[in-house]
Amino acid sequence: MSNGDEEADTVDSLTERLEAVGEALEAAETEADLDEIEGDLDDIESELEESELPVPDDEDEESPADELESRIEEYREELESQRGPYAEDVVAVAEDAKSTIEDGDWTEQGEGEAVDAVAAFAEAVGEILDSPVDDAVTGVDSALDALSDAAAVVSNAGLDADEDSETIAELVEAADELEADLDDAEEWADLTVRETLRAEGYYDVLGHIKDYPPEWAALKEHEKQGNTEMVLLAYDSLDSDFMEEHCLDALARMGPVAATDEAIDQMLQLAGKRDKTAIKILGKMGATEAVETLVEYVDADSDPALQKVTFRALGEIGDEAAVQPLANKLLMDNDTVRPQAARALGLIGDTRAIKPLSETLKADEDSTVRAQAAWALRQIGTKRALEAVVDHGADDTFIVQTEIDKARRALDAAVPSA
Repeated sequence: MSNGDEEADTVDSLTERLEAVGEALEAAETEADLDEIEGDLDDIESELEESELPVPDDEDEESPADELESRIEEYREELESQRGPYAEDVVAVAEDAKSTIEDGDWTEQGEGEAVDAVAAFAEAVGEILDSPVDDAVTGVDSALDALSDAAAVVSNAGLDADEDSETIAELVEAADELEADLDDAEEWADLTVRETLRAEGYYDVLGHIKDYPPEWAALKEHEKQGNTEMVLLAYDSLDSDFMEEHCLDALARMGPVAATDEAIDQMLQLAGKRDKTAIKILGKMGATEAVETLVEYVDADSDPALQKVTFRALGEIGDEAAVQPLANKLLMDNDTVRPQAARALGLIGDTRAIKPLSETLKADEDSTVRAQAAWALRQIGTKRALEAVVDHGADDTFIVQTEIDKARRALDAAVPSA
């Protein structure tokens, strides 16, 4: 017999055996039947691999080996589709449901829907297996406990895929309903922006809407009521330059009232990117947490606008850690920034600034700088600080002389004449 005849016989033999497998799959009723068929497929596949059937010269022509491999794969897929269902499938769904509930970002409504879905599943498992399951589900924690209990009950029932197929099918149906209900339960990602704001209670402050859009009207009310969380919610949720600007303005006007941990952290992230509006807000909040970040910008001479907003913020925060860095800037060249350093020192009010401010008042050629130095010394307000202003004597510039006169009156009031 030639090689060609042997190869043809091999193909015919394997084809006949695969046809028998197909008939057996149609008649299979038990897991044991399927196990036997799987063994036949393994044998056929091994024999096909050992036969080393030739590959056709024409690349477009499918070889006998490829045709046989395709049929084997087709029968394997059909075999798997006929297996089960198994009790283990139900246990796996229960375990996956625990992860789904723990990881889900549920709305208040969605959390209730998820809890109800678990309660229904636990009750169904108990009824199907006639075995008690903890179905007293009132919240997320009890839902997780109920899922664990249901999985244990199913696992311990000793169900056989053949003998208990109807029971398992009922359990699988309950598990499918659980998955579908959890998939339908409402998460924040399912909502539109306005639905999210409504679910969070953002619009609850509105009575009669006077402004358009309603988001702006609600923002004004939240600012009045000091609801920092809601202002941040609008800032994070609304993709609008208009609303973003108004949210930041609201935080600035709220000042210390807005200084929650969340608000400070969010503004610090922006300040770390040299965002001037965020720096201004941190100053208005009096956020001492921002001092370390802001001090780094004191020497940003290439960005005077950043320096000016930073100096003011440090002054409003009033932390003594900023005194020396700001005092050093009394000697900088920029006449528009230097006054802000003096003013910031006055806002802080630390007596260590008296000497550098006094020297600035005496020596600086810019009248605005001298005026701010005198003002800062008056804000510090100690006898030594006031004397430093008065000792400057007369000044040709009105704004400086005004500060000197105010300091003299303050000093006279503090130290009555004999």
